[in-house]
Amino acid sequence: MKPTIGVLAVQGSFAEHIDSLQKLDVNCLEIRQKSDLTDHQLQGIILPGGESTVMGKLLQELDLFADLKHRIENGLPVLGTCAGLILLAKAIANDPNVYLGTMDIVAKRNAYGRQLGSFSAQGSFAEMGEIPMTFIRAPFIESASKYVEILAKIDGHIVAAKQDNMVVTSFHPELSADLSVHRYFLNLCE
Repeated sequence: MKPTIGVLAVQGSFAEHIDSLQKLDVNCLEIRQKSDLTDHQLQGIILPGGESTVMGKLLQELDLFADLKHRIENGLPVLGTCAGLILLAKAIANDPNVYLGTMDIVAKRNAYGRQLGSFSAQGSFAEMGEIPMTFIRAPFIESASKYVEILAKIDGHIVAAKQDNMVVTSFHPELSADLSVHRYFLNLCE
């Protein structure tokens, strides 16, 4: 039976994640309101790139925040990309806000600069070898606890990590034809 993966669809690059998942023959559910999260059996959820401040605010306004945090804390696999990484971080080095705060990392917002600091690179990801990585106003992980497994680094900065049921990337795997990160996440969801 195909897994059902929820994709937070309140802002950001959710459509691109859905496209990637559909190429892997996965059922997708757009999470736009509380009932989307609470009325369905999900095997995982994706928190896409976008604007973390807006996403955090919308999670509260749509009454999704508490249920989402509870599910993640109770083992629901989650993939957070770019803004999703910031939402999951226990601390943000250059921002007093903390959102879900479930992953034992310190993120640095816009670590590579603003829009003009966007770039692409090739990097080694987990045991999957070299993959393309697209960074757009990207954060990186400034520090991680001993419970966090580092999955990728670019120029000495941590750009992908895993802790228990949580995987984060600074880059946007959904903007590449390479499906390695989504496959990696789906293996976690099984």
